[in-house]
Amino acid sequence: MSKNGQCMIKLKRLLTVLAMDGSKAGSFKEMPLGIDATTEEEYASQSRLLQEFTGISSIDKAWIFKSDSGIGSQAMFSISQPNLLANKRKKFILTSHVLRESNNSVNFQWAPFPVEMTGVSVMVPSPSGAKLLVVRDPEKESPCQFEIWGRAQVEKEFHIPQSVHGSVYADGWFQGISWNSDETLIAYVAEEPCPSKPTFTGQGYKNSTSADKDFGNWTGQGDWKEEWGETYAGKQQAALFVMNINSGETQAVKGIEKSLNVGQVVWAPPVRGSHQYLVFVGWSEGTRKLGIKYCFNRPCALYAVRAPNFESEADGPELNPDGKFLLFLSARSAVDSGVHSATDSLHIIDWPMDGVLSSSTKIVDVIPVVMCAEDGYFPGLYCSSFLSNPWLSDGCTMILSSVWGSCQVILSVNVLSGEVLRISPTDSNFSWNVLTLDGDNIIAVSSSPVDVPHIKYGYLVDKESKDTAWSWLNVSRPTNACSEKVESLISSLQFSILKIPIRDVSYSLTKGATKPFEAIFVSSKTKRSDPCDPLIVLLHGGPHIVSLSSFSKSLAFLSSIGFNLLIVNYRGSLGFGEEALQSLPGNIGSQDVNDVLVAIDHVIDMGLASPSKIAVLGGSHGGFLTTHLIGQAPDKFAAAATRNPACNLALMVGTTDIPDWCYVEAYGSEGKNTFTEAPSAEHLTLFHRKSPISHSSKVKTPTLFLLGAQDVRLPVFTGLQYARALKEKGVPVKVIVFPNDTHAIERPQSDFESFLNIGVWFKKYLS
Repeated sequence: MSKNGQCMIKLKRLLTVLAMDGSKAGSFKEMPLGIDATTEEEYASQSRLLQEFTGISSIDKAWIFKSDSGIGSQAMFSISQPNLLANKRKKFILTSHVLRESNNSVNFQWAPFPVEMTGVSVMVPSPSGAKLLVVRDPEKESPCQFEIWGRAQVEKEFHIPQSVHGSVYADGWFQGISWNSDETLIAYVAEEPCPSKPTFTGQGYKNSTSADKDFGNWTGQGDWKEEWGETYAGKQQAALFVMNINSGETQAVKGIEKSLNVGQVVWAPPVRGSHQYLVFVGWSEGTRKLGIKYCFNRPCALYAVRAPNFESEADGPELNPDGKFLLFLSARSAVDSGVHSATDSLHIIDWPMDGVLSSSTKIVDVIPVVMCAEDGYFPGLYCSSFLSNPWLSDGCTMILSSVWGSCQVILSVNVLSGEVLRISPTDSNFSWNVLTLDGDNIIAVSSSPVDVPHIKYGYLVDKESKDTAWSWLNVSRPTNACSEKVESLISSLQFSILKIPIRDVSYSLTKGATKPFEAIFVSSKTKRSDPCDPLIVLLHGGPHIVSLSSFSKSLAFLSSIGFNLLIVNYRGSLGFGEEALQSLPGNIGSQDVNDVLVAIDHVIDMGLASPSKIAVLGGSHGGFLTTHLIGQAPDKFAAAATRNPACNLALMVGTTDIPDWCYVEAYGSEGKNTFTEAPSAEHLTLFHRKSPISHSSKVKTPTLFLLGAQDVRLPVFTGLQYARALKEKGVPVKVIVFPNDTHAIERPQSDFESFLNIGVWFKKYLS
């Protein structure tokens, strides 16, 4: 058993086979389990190519600083790259001097080499850009390391012991780090200290006041505590702390209810002669902590609390540039309906000049939930976070990234008028993501399924007129983004976004649910001897997320070894309005399955796919669909592969960290109120009927299963049960279990081995 009580599965990796070489009959050759001599060569060639794709670096974040010379600005980019041998992701910093030479050109003068940031979990510049906070992960019982960097050196270093707090949260969920306006205090979210556990000696229980010497003792387990599910195993409650960077003194913020988990903290505008306040998001535990990762339906609220009484010279800072209002995203649609993610809304609160909030404080809607948009118009807000400084110089226009159909786009939002404009190119099917602002200009990254990420520099064509057109300049790369071989392979590919009309429109559907859904189609530009390349149908999880038209190294690899891709955003995906999204709960296993089959028939009818050479691939809810499809349409697919699939909701509901998901997706919005920790026989019957396991007896398709042994969202035995059911029927099955991976299977070696096996499996059955 592992420390968290989950079974660890030991896989025997080597199989001894008899090798007959003509000279030494009876000699033995060791080969990996599941790989015979005929496929070993395929493994070798595909693994070499996959390594070249895996080595492509990702641009994660960027910041802009004033240039020391006063000419141009300095940009700092956070870049990551998988290290397969170490099984970790390396983090680098790369800097550039940015010179705007004319309206038609911008010059990025890159540093000669990036600098690796070993052990760094978080980097946060101060508002002025004069300082940089660097937090390094503690190892085991070691203190948490805080460094304050100046322009030329590390100016301060503080080690905060585990008795004060544990690791700083850097998860993108509870994470929150905020400098105050005079840059003397930092508020942040970290794990509470571990609670004390009972100690026993040969004489029995050791009293905490006992003066006995510490030998012959052992520590008990103490009370079990609920955790926030997937990826939060072993994490302590998220609590709020403030550090004085001059002295290193760190204090826990008092006045917060013990049942609240905190995150996303910012300093409220200070009022001279008054106390400073912190604003944060709080999640209450309730009777149980349900899984929170990827789940925006967990109720939360905004809170203000008095900061510890450190000395500060703060004079005036920013929620927006002038500190007059607080802007926040709301996932109210997800909370009210029970779905794990839905259409967002945007709101502002006028911040009181005296800093004292009241219950009568008015909340103003900036962007309401869009139920159903007309074709080509804003489909609603789908944005999980803001930049630390998203404001243009007018103080009321913010820049953010949001999903628009199958693309990610850049929007400008006037928070006073509510005007929303799409400012990334409207004639582009690429996906765009804003990284940072350079004054009133934008540094962004753009990519597509067949184009590696490129940095772009955007500016308003005419600031003085009412024309809101933006122009986008290409930024020179510091190095080649990928190898010449990869560049050559992806340059031979093309993609398009298809509109798929739904079949059998029901009068009971809302208007938004009757509109076409989308699919991204990736294919070769070159005509081959066969009429069509083999097709892989790719299905996202969730189900309420979306597959974007951005670059994916893994999918580009599959395209490059001879497969066309059909990436389906079935109804229920983000980016198409709330009515389309809410049409899926209560209809999983039917509506989403039918949408995928309609999309496949659509490309077959267009002459883009051969009916005899189709494979299907999906994880999580995409795995739910994959295993449903091979059961409901047993003659449609030549091969299948799935990562941590939801195969049996009746089994899942009692073992997952999100049992409420089973109720909402199976019953619809009424499932939120039906949810119970003690499912009835009627509930379990419906869950089984909605599940792929109910169709398993019809499956003929050879299927590859990739499972994470530490997955608490879809525990490993849900996939194993389905795989065993197929084996029982004589269906070819291959199972790989990754002992240390959670739901995402994203550790570099595991991700690599997953897609290598997917490529080889599909080649075997589709060639």
